[in-house]
Amino acid sequence: MTFDAPTIDYAGLSPIITMTAGLVLLVLVAVFDGVKRTAPAIALLTLATTAGLLIWQWDADTPLLNGSLQIDGLAVVFSLLVVISAAAAVLLTIGDPSEHQAGRPDFLALLMASVLGMVMLTMASNLITFFIALELFSIPLYALCGTNLRKRESLEAGLKYLIIGSVGSATLLYGMALIYGASAATDFTGIASGLTEGGLISDSLTLVGVGMIAVGLAFKISIAPFHQWTPDVYQGAPTPVTAFMSAATKLAAFAVFIRFFLVALEPMAAEWDVILAALATISILVGNVGAIAQSSLKRMLGYSGVAQAGYMLAGIVVATQQGVDALTFYLAAYLAMNMAAFAAIVIHERQSGFSDSIESLRGIGRSNPLVAWPLTIAMLALAGLPPTAGFIGKLYLFQALVEADWTWLGVMIAIGTMISLVYYMRVVATIWMSPASDASLQVPSGEPGVDLDSPRRWYLVLPAILGSAAAIFFGIIPQPLVEFAQHAGNALAALIS
Repeated sequence: MTFDAPTIDYAGLSPIITMTAGLVLLVLVAVFDGVKRTAPAIALLTLATTAGLLIWQWDADTPLLNGSLQIDGLAVVFSLLVVISAAAAVLLTIGDPSEHQAGRPDFLALLMASVLGMVMLTMASNLITFFIALELFSIPLYALCGTNLRKRESLEAGLKYLIIGSVGSATLLYGMALIYGASAATDFTGIASGLTEGGLISDSLTLVGVGMIAVGLAFKISIAPFHQWTPDVYQGAPTPVTAFMSAATKLAAFAVFIRFFLVALEPMAAEWDVILAALATISILVGNVGAIAQSSLKRMLGYSGVAQAGYMLAGIVVATQQGVDALTFYLAAYLAMNMAAFAAIVIHERQSGFSDSIESLRGIGRSNPLVAWPLTIAMLALAGLPPTAGFIGKLYLFQALVEADWTWLGVMIAIGTMISLVYYMRVVATIWMSPASDASLQVPSGEPGVDLDSPRRWYLVLPAILGSAAAIFFGIIPQPLVEFAQHAGNALAALIS
């Protein structure tokens, strides 16, 4: 007997190799006190190198490690967006109390481990790598949510995320076992062939397996009614961690959602599209209605994320390349909106020392325009008002739904958008039309974590400015982002054909 070693494409694996090397270096840096300050620079250098390597592989379409991973346009586009989200999070964590309490290199090592899992998940084309990558990005996030050791809400957020995330992972794994039993394959293309040739597309156990995988991913993406953890975790976790997970988890999970449902389960699209459409509708209604009554800005954005996930899920329901293009565009726009919103929240928290209460924003339009403008633009973009990328993204989703005869789901997006104006405009009105409260004029400079010079910290201001500028720019000139999104859709079309 002879052993044939697998062919390894080091060029295709270079982003993963770079992320792994950066992670190991951060762990080693934690041992030496003299170089701990360099941890953010190492993390940013690793992310920049990974982004460069992903761009180098822009036109690649290559299976890796015997088909367990796939480097193609879909993986490159979504990985680049994850890397951008991580870079913003690294900047926002500088000086955060959670970073000091957990240890700067250790905190960033956990963040980079999560990013590594997300990059792998965007490339996953096999059930085994799918699950391993999902756990690799999830487990560090459980720890990151609880890194503010002196804040009870942070520890509670980490524990809640761990428990509910574990339930979601277990549900996902059981569903994978049923799909493997029905198709006798673990790679996505093999699953599609096995289900078709075996005649088990309508089998009850196969449908249960599909449902369990959908539920498991719904937990990760915050799709209602599997969203219960989201508001509590968003509010309790350190704000830089919330900023990262709000966009990056959706990017990674939707990437594998696209691959699995539109490649592996493409032969049975008629069986699952109505289920996903129902989940999208529930998520839109629950998220938007739930956000109205919130007084915490982070908690409101948590419910908003539930509604936004419902909009995004509509791009998969149509099961077409146009739907994937619209979904990718909207995810990229959502990243910009969230980056601006959470960067503004971080600056405001550190300057005022108050909680994330919406009332604490009263009058900052006059007193702190550097926080007010990015936050206002983010709210307008999340609401889907022109001229922002959020408006263009919803327009593309609506167009894809109408052309695929899912007009009623497009109407639900329009209804959800109208409901969302209630709470998004409330934030804008509080910023610009409300006089400053007496509490907002008090500056508790003696409290830990208060940074009166936050507006001068470039590493906090940069994500806010870039995010809000991107939300406006791509709302006025969307074509560059449209072409960027189409690169992912073209890769999917090549896989299906």
